[in-house]
Amino acid sequence: MEKNKKDLLITHLFDAPREIVFSAWTDPEKLKHWYAPDGCSIEFKSIEVKKGSQFHSVINDPVHGDCWIKGIYQEIIIPKKLVFSMILSNEHGDIVSANAAGKSDEWPETILTTVTFTAIGKQTKVTLHQTVDESEAKKTGAYQSWFSMFDRLQTILTNN
Repeated sequence: MEKNKKDLLITHLFDAPREIVFSAWTDPEKLKHWYAPDGCSIEFKSIEVKKGSQFHSVINDPVHGDCWIKGIYQEIIIPKKLVFSMILSNEHGDIVSANAAGKSDEWPETILTTVTFTAIGKQTKVTLHQTVDESEAKKTGAYQSWFSMFDRLQTILTNN
């Protein structure tokens, strides 16, 4: 990684216990209600949340079209940590280039995502780290999308 580039790192404090926040990241039924940018929806073609297992999903974006992602859960420590890859793919699960997926040449074909969950009283601090250049994530809107998704997740957690 070039010296002037830094990975995406976001911290967010949720008003909910750690086990409940962790569950929102690992339960496909809960994920589909918050894990997509504003104006978009997500569908899982397959998902099994356990170490070594995979997911294959599509973000339906009415403006930019569908974005298929597949990945592998590399580490799961309930309710403390999730590590998974996010790989650009097509609907058949074949890996595709960033350009073929409608991304810029600067966007990596594979991103490693690490999410840690820290209990702070009755709240949970979520720290999201992705191996994508933060400035590129801001340029594409991916960075900003995390904040809107976290806001939607907080609303869901508050109403349940």
